[in-house]
Amino acid sequence: MLYEKLLAEAENEGINVYKRDIGALKGLYVDGNIALSPSIETFSEMACVLAEELGHHYTTYGNILDQNKAESRKQERRARGWAYERLVSLTSLIEASKQGIRNRYELAEYLGVSERFIDEAIQHYKEKYGICRKVDNYII
Repeated sequence: MLYEKLLAEAENEGINVYKRDIGALKGLYVDGNIALSPSIETFSEMACVLAEELGHHYTTYGNILDQNKAESRKQERRARGWAYERLVSLTSLIEASKQGIRNRYELAEYLGVSERFIDEAIQHYKEKYGICRKVDNYII
C-alpha cells in the first residue's frame, strides 16, 4: 500500500509521523516531524498528504505558514510539485495506459491516490510542460 511505503520512507529518513489535531490543516511538517490530521478518512488521501509533507522535508525551509508571502507560496508549490511527480509520475501514467486504465477513477485507484490529486497533478504537468510531453516513445 502506498501510504505504508511513504511511512517507511519517512522512518528511513528519520522523520516522525504523528496523527494530531492541527486545526484546519491536513498535514504539517516541522523540523523532522510530520503531523497528519486524524480527520483524513482514506488511505489514498493520507498518502497524498504525507507525500506533500515529505516534499516539504526535501524541498522547503523555514516557516512558510503565511501564504500571503510570495516566497512561502513558492515553497508550498515546490513541495506539492514534488508530491505530484513522486506519486503520479509520467512513467506511471504510461504504465497505467498499458494496463488499460481509461478514466480518472481507475487511475486514482491504480496509483493509490485521490481523484483530486490526479487532477492537481495533471494541472501541475500542464503548467510545467504545456499540453503534451514526450517520454521515451510516448506522448502524454
